[in-house]
Amino acid sequence: MDDQQTADAIPVSPPLKLFDQWFAEAQGSELNDPEAVAVATATPNGAPSVRMVLLKDYGPDGFVFYTNAQSRKGGELLANPQAAMLFHWKSLRRQIRIEGRIEEVEPTMADAYFASRSRDSQIGALASDQSRPLGSRGEFLARIAKITAQHLVGAIPRPSHWTGFRLVPDAFEFWMDRPFRLHERRRFERGADGEWASGLLYP
Repeated sequence: MDDQQTADAIPVSPPLKLFDQWFAEAQGSELNDPEAVAVATATPNGAPSVRMVLLKDYGPDGFVFYTNAQSRKGGELLANPQAAMLFHWKSLRRQIRIEGRIEEVEPTMADAYFASRSRDSQIGALASDQSRPLGSRGEFLARIAKITAQHLVGAIPRPSHWTGFRLVPDAFEFWMDRPFRLHERRRFERGADGEWASGLLYP
């Protein structure tokens, strides 16, 4: 891996700009859900948990996804507001890790996104006690039918426990596949002054 190839592959630039570039390429090459991202949380005692969610918004202020705040991940995020994300795009043979603190999005933002969802998805959010034990699939379907009958007309209000979370990055790591497992890794870390420093890591 020569120095020119490295410079061309991962230019020295702010991490969000590089994320923009890679995400745009993934949207053009990934067959299913380029916005799918693994989100890792932990309990206050440090027990880890990870699951896939869909990225719904991002920008200089962070990376946003939505969930039931009473679910396992919601409870862990509220109790220990730190998380990590991992994007993996097999079509590009690339991945991005993002680490940082968690904050809840503004209610108006959660309202706007909930209103944009399909009606069936809105009803599903009302019907699901996410992460809690379920006696049978039939029980869940019966609850959906009941809630559907209760909301035949008019807008469906957002449940107060259904909200969005924003991961505010403190660190990014960009990983690119190379032959013979001589992969390329660049890490960005935000300093106390808010400025980003970057450097390469051994693969």
